[in-house]
Amino acid sequence: MKRLWQIKIYAVAAVLLGAAMLASSCSIPNLETPECIEARPAVRIFYSFHFGNDMTFSPENLEARSRFLTERLKTELQSRGGTGDPFTTGDDNVPKAFRAGSCQTVSPDRVALEVLMLWRTGEGDTQKAITVEMQKIGDEWLVDKVIY
Repeated sequence: MKRLWQIKIYAVAAVLLGAAMLASSCSIPNLETPECIEARPAVRIFYSFHFGNDMTFSPENLEARSRFLTERLKTELQSRGGTGDPFTTGDDNVPKAFRAGSCQTVSPDRVALEVLMLWRTGEGDTQKAITVEMQKIGDEWLVDKVIY
């Protein structure tokens, strides 16, 4: 009887150990750098705000987005002429949606994120990738450059 009890304990222990090993071996490693992991939510929040509001370029709309932008980019955009959207395509053909894509760490305080711009047309869906450079200032990741 004592021997049967010991066998049951070993069996339960073996099952639990096997389950723990299986659970740990099935985890998917995160291949992004810590900088990309930190910056990704900031670019999503910015573009969610941008797409959820008037995307026409104007001093008022630039001011509404200023909390997401570096001082360098704000200054550059304030002196910019034209009406095209500087955060998506640079022209008046603004997309309908976006998706954050791959990310590369440029330095500990700078990352380059690919952002896919999406249009739905009568012929189907169209997409174009742009690069958004994010700069870490203090504890915040801010948009510093948009490359079409």
